[in-house]
Amino acid sequence: MERLNQLAMIKEREFNQEKITGANKSVDEVVDIFNKVNSGGTKLSKGDLALAKLCAEWPEARTDMRSHLERWGTAGYDFSLDWLLRNATAVATGRALFSSLERVSAADFEQALTASVQHIGTFLDAVSGRLGLDHDRVLMGRYATPVVSYLLSQHGGQFQDATHRDKVLYWYVHSALWGRFSGSTETYLQQDYETVRRAGIDGLISTLERTRGGGSLNVRPDDFEGSTRGARFYPLLYLLTRVSGARDFGSGIELKAELLGKLSTLQIHHIFPKALLRNQYDRGEINALANFCFLTQITNLQIGKRAPEDYLAEVAAKHPGVLESHWIPTDPTLWKVENYREFLAARRELLAGAAQSFLESLRSGAGATLEPDLQPVTVVTEEVDDPRAAQVRDLIAELRRLGFAEPTTDSEISDPVTGRALAVAEAFWPDGLQVGQGEPVVLELDPEDADLPRLEELGYEVFTSVDALLGFVARRNEVAAGTGAASTPVNEHPEDTLVAEFGRHMVAGYERARREAGYNATFFRSMLAEIGAVATAKKLLASPTVSDGFASLWERGRLDLTVEALLLDPRFETLFDDDELDAARRRLKQFDYSV
Repeated sequence: MERLNQLAMIKEREFNQEKITGANKSVDEVVDIFNKVNSGGTKLSKGDLALAKLCAEWPEARTDMRSHLERWGTAGYDFSLDWLLRNATAVATGRALFSSLERVSAADFEQALTASVQHIGTFLDAVSGRLGLDHDRVLMGRYATPVVSYLLSQHGGQFQDATHRDKVLYWYVHSALWGRFSGSTETYLQQDYETVRRAGIDGLISTLERTRGGGSLNVRPDDFEGSTRGARFYPLLYLLTRVSGARDFGSGIELKAELLGKLSTLQIHHIFPKALLRNQYDRGEINALANFCFLTQITNLQIGKRAPEDYLAEVAAKHPGVLESHWIPTDPTLWKVENYREFLAARRELLAGAAQSFLESLRSGAGATLEPDLQPVTVVTEEVDDPRAAQVRDLIAELRRLGFAEPTTDSEISDPVTGRALAVAEAFWPDGLQVGQGEPVVLELDPEDADLPRLEELGYEVFTSVDALLGFVARRNEVAAGTGAASTPVNEHPEDTLVAEFGRHMVAGYERARREAGYNATFFRSMLAEIGAVATAKKLLASPTVSDGFASLWERGRLDLTVEALLLDPRFETLFDDDELDAARRRLKQFDYSV
């Protein structure tokens, strides 16, 4: 009743209003003032205010723009309103700052928006049809698009010819690979608009070469050293697969939608299955970009967890040239698990050579053929087969259930000043857990591979474990609801012999994990001290994700030391209900542990 009364009293609250006026106030100043006085609410972007002014004269502007965004979303590309507005601003004014729209009439803006939508469509057709970049995950360097929109506006809305198109695509790919717009976006956009007016696409390429320090845009083997789908060169690997005639291991058919028919669904394939590598290599090495290729989903399932020295030999014999079409080294000694690092090095060499050759063909115009456009294919997510991936998946599902925003996953985060990659986060909320409220939130489960001090310096809220982020969300919700966070033991009676014995085994499990597996579960130990053994087990089982401890012990091959394994001991099953026991069985079975 107290909380309902607090809610009802909102209707009686008086809100102070102050008007800040002055024709001399710029868009930037007004946005800054608004965000300072509205610090507890949704932040206003510069684009929001510029668009608000235009909507006063053309009320349908925002609806019209959103209809275009929805259409691109249906086609597999996810763009923001600010991004589309930036394209329209480029076409309308040739300027990067939204404040330049202050002098644009609604009629002129409507015309510029119509033109920019056409230019974006022309560019996306080229990116998808010529490069095979047919969905959002592989559409790199999206802030190069306003530059292309502006360039097309200077050429009547079309590429001059196929050679001109390929040169533009060459610049686009390299601008993305080297993070041209990862730093001061507006500064670089303005520089490139001016270059377009002065020297066209050749000028853009020359500018990019100078920023690379001496005129070299060569792709090197170590550029493919990234890991996960968030690596900057992941889209390039997909591009090469699509344009270079890579063939399926199972059928030997090229991975093109028009040839594969019903089998056109592709999936990321780990050449060395993760299960074979876990005991010898860390997560970054296992998920190395050079361990990825793309196959039809059915072929990927058929290969399963077979060793490469086994199945690659069969593929080479059955379909000569298929391995080479994926730039996979054909030396059988490199297919052995103990030679995995040598395999990665050899494949990076082959990938770099293929990338350099294709990109140079774009620049020279040698590849501007009359071949039909590539048709989109569907790339499905690989099945989750490790607790870390399951944790992230379940975390995102839980946060969405609670009303929080959808994050980007495997997301590269760049320094806004230098463009340097600071982290490849498992999940990233660039606009806060609730859009426009709070600071950007980063989940980085490999903190040793990230620049955490710089991320924190930039104001990001960084979490290095799923448990920590879930705890933060729980506390945030408790504060918002006006409730306490006190936890009380469940069925915890020290005089109960069975409960006491379970507690001793929980402590013994903690000690064994520290001594035998090198895992010090400090948070788990504090939970035991605070709420007791049974309550700790119940809390872990009730969580929407597996715990950090479960994931860490799985990585060490010691699921026998998990709480889930202990509570399924027949001696302790009576302490838990059927739902809790079933949850423990499911978790262990999912990750191939037999109880």
